[in-house]
Amino acid sequence: MEQRPHLAQSRPSSSAAQEINHAYGKEKVGVVSASNAYTLDDLSYALSRKADEQGATSFKILSTTGGSRLHGVAGIYK
Repeated sequence: MEQRPHLAQSRPSSSAAQEINHAYGKEKVGVVSASNAYTLDDLSYALSRKADEQGATSFKILSTTGGSRLHGVAGIYK
């Protein structure tokens, strides 16, 4: 059986880019994607990290696909 590290143990308690439900009043600065996540929480965390790398303050998940491994796309905002 494949072993994988518990991502929650290596995560900081909060991320600079926060997930949002709507983007009213925010400036869209791009799109990021992430793949190979095992859970929606892992996917959200990966998208948040990528948004951070682009200097965004928030992100909104636009789509998710997959079964045992998830892929997602998010709009990023300042």
